[in-house]
Amino acid sequence: MDDKIKATGTVKWFNLEKGYGFIEDDFTKRDVFVHITNVRKSNLSTLNPGERFSYTSIDHRGRPTAAGLERLP
Repeated sequence: MDDKIKATGTVKWFNLEKGYGFIEDDFTKRDVFVHITNVRKSNLSTLNPGERFSYTSIDHRGRPTAAGLERLP
């Protein structure tokens, strides 16, 4: 599936050692998985709890995954 949805949300947690974390979607209030590869593709080194981002939610193996992250003010 190639569904892509532009969304915004807040970082719940991100573990750099494990290489993944979750963003809480502003609209659905559901957790969106974010992997270190998508963080790096967005020219970021890590995510911090409480930071806000816009992102593209893509379906990856049946679950929403954040890509194309852009930090919000």
